[in-house]
Amino acid sequence: MQYFVVMMDYGRRGREAVVDPEITRREVISRVVSGEYKNISFIHEIADSSVEDITADILSEAALPEIATIKADLPAADLDHARDLRKHETV
Repeated sequence: MQYFVVMMDYGRRGREAVVDPEITRREVISRVVSGEYKNISFIHEIADSSVEDITADILSEAALPEIATIKADLPAADLDHARDLRKHETV
């Protein structure tokens, strides 16, 4: 049996792992290209009893540059900025 694990990091809002045994490598690539999978921490391929990190391969096939870990905190930074704006509102 072969399947893929896509881990996405949303900063302070947490992480999400997408595991679907019916999804193919081609489908993972198309979801990365479409933007459905964002803030990717890693992509693992599980085959039989072995695990392989294929993040770089999938991102290169999707023709996307590697995302730095600093960019993974952008959603959290947006939430912090919105909180700061609310804190400084005039009442």
